[in-house]
Amino acid sequence: MTAATATTTKQWKKQEDKVTEEHAQVIHKPDDTTQVLKRLLTYMTADEAKGKFTVAMILRVLALFGLSILPGFTGKAIDVITVNGAESELQKWVFLALAAGALYLLLSLGADRLFADLATRASYKLQKHLFSHMQLLSLSFFDRHGRGELMSRLTNDSEVIALFYESVVIQIIRALVQIVLAFAVMLFIDWRLMIVASLIVPAMLIVMYISNRIAGPAFAKLQQDLSDLSGFQEESLSGMKVIISNRRQDWADEKHTHMAATVFDVGSKAFFTSLLQYPLTQSFTYMGIVTVLVVGGLMVMSDNIALGTVIAFSGYVGLLAKPVSTISNLMGTAFNGIAGGRRVFSIIDAEPEIVDDPDATDYEFKGGHIVLKDVDFSYIPGRKILRHNTFEVQPGESVGICGPTGAGKSTLINILTRYYDIDSGTILIDGQDLKKLTRDSLRTQIGVVLQEAFLFSDTVMNNLKYARKGATAEECIAAAKKANAHDFIMRLPQGYDTVLTERGASLSQGQRQMITIARAMVADPKLLILDEATSNVDTRTEKLIQEALGKLMEGKTSFSIAHRLATIRGSSWIMVMNGGVIVEMGPHDELMAKKGFYYALYMSQFKGKAPGGSEAASVDFVST
Repeated sequence: MTAATATTTKQWKKQEDKVTEEHAQVIHKPDDTTQVLKRLLTYMTADEAKGKFTVAMILRVLALFGLSILPGFTGKAIDVITVNGAESELQKWVFLALAAGALYLLLSLGADRLFADLATRASYKLQKHLFSHMQLLSLSFFDRHGRGELMSRLTNDSEVIALFYESVVIQIIRALVQIVLAFAVMLFIDWRLMIVASLIVPAMLIVMYISNRIAGPAFAKLQQDLSDLSGFQEESLSGMKVIISNRRQDWADEKHTHMAATVFDVGSKAFFTSLLQYPLTQSFTYMGIVTVLVVGGLMVMSDNIALGTVIAFSGYVGLLAKPVSTISNLMGTAFNGIAGGRRVFSIIDAEPEIVDDPDATDYEFKGGHIVLKDVDFSYIPGRKILRHNTFEVQPGESVGICGPTGAGKSTLINILTRYYDIDSGTILIDGQDLKKLTRDSLRTQIGVVLQEAFLFSDTVMNNLKYARKGATAEECIAAAKKANAHDFIMRLPQGYDTVLTERGASLSQGQRQMITIARAMVADPKLLILDEATSNVDTRTEKLIQEALGKLMEGKTSFSIAHRLATIRGSSWIMVMNGGVIVEMGPHDELMAKKGFYYALYMSQFKGKAPGGSEAASVDFVST
């Protein structure tokens, strides 16, 4: 086993242990099931939905009242026939039975229409609430949760919740109302046969209880396993080039097969337990009908009751058993929806870690003077990433940032944009404390060009307009020309109206980067951050990008992270980081003359040889 494989195996084991712990947390939370259920129902019954829900309930009760009295009218008609009653009397009961059936049909259509609208709106509101809330969360939240996991919450969990609204809620409301009305009508007709007809209910409830004790945790685990599977699928598709280049297709297939098999096993047990309820409840229903007919028949023979009443009660057994059976059969779907709701609410309840102070003010740009004083930072409490960093940037200066991988370069940028809050120290921008400024006003003035050029599945023009609300097409085209992107954009099939594929995959890396630079120009920020903006491109394209970046950086305070030190050689001064600490600062020539850390780093890109053939100084590269 190679060291890389061993490391990967350890990561899998750690991830599996984490998943197991999450399963335990999800499964052993019976106390919050009622709370989750109440919150789910709120989206369907509260606020603007309250009036429509009330009307739907009234229609549902009236409709089921018509259904509940239908067997009684049928029984009365049978009594007329058995005693050779008047034809007019028979016609009366038949007419009332037909009227009750028509009442049930018409009002049910109205109720179902309203409930269907309530269910789809509830699903829409919850998914909108979830996605909108995710836009408010800090980057640290997305660091802790993989894209696959979050996509599962937005898709798989949202789908089971939608099914919960559309099937479970509507049908269980119908079932509960029908049970109550059936009992009420049976009690009014004959309390003795009501007791006999009700004997099936305890037996069916016991079956439901046992089944749900098994199905509830199983469905919770199923949702977690589906999330893990979706996460692996999303990660594999995103990293398909890596999988192919390393010939790890067999590994990916084997891993996927194992995870899919786990989902299959858990799903089979969960759904089998759920489906088992149907034949059991049907059996109890038939047993109840037979019991009513036997007991009722004996009562008829003793002249204690009319035959029509017995026939009516055999119908009431069905009216009583069917909703109990419906509830029983839907409990699996209900628990699945509650499990999905619990996972969705765990995101909705997450609080953003970076928030504006109550007395926060808008950032007022005064040239771009930036000061850091003794700044410490850690992503995880107790594990410092940045230590005692102090520096000052004058307005309009360009600062190059370099250092070995993991030295803290990108982290330094993340705290300047306040994606994360520092542990201690002070950051001042134009004399204003960073923590006392509103995030929107700050980030409006900071343009960022990242190493990974991200473009949306939209037209080129809309990708450019994305940078600033109200940007015009003329401004976007002018920015594209300055970014050296106009010519190749015009060669696209529809020019600026060309719809790009996901992440702009139909363009080259350099073309994508030039569009992101043009997008930054459209935003016209006062401060600029470039994070490896020229990496992974050829020399010719890099020259075009550097030219575009030069136009973008004109007159702006800027920070440029670079591994290719030649790209920051012309910076006003260079900040050298190692192990989360700024170890050297100064212009390129001055740092080279010192023959210290920067000199060694620079010469390492030229096969480790210093001018004249001497060896570069030996230094320790430290990762955070």
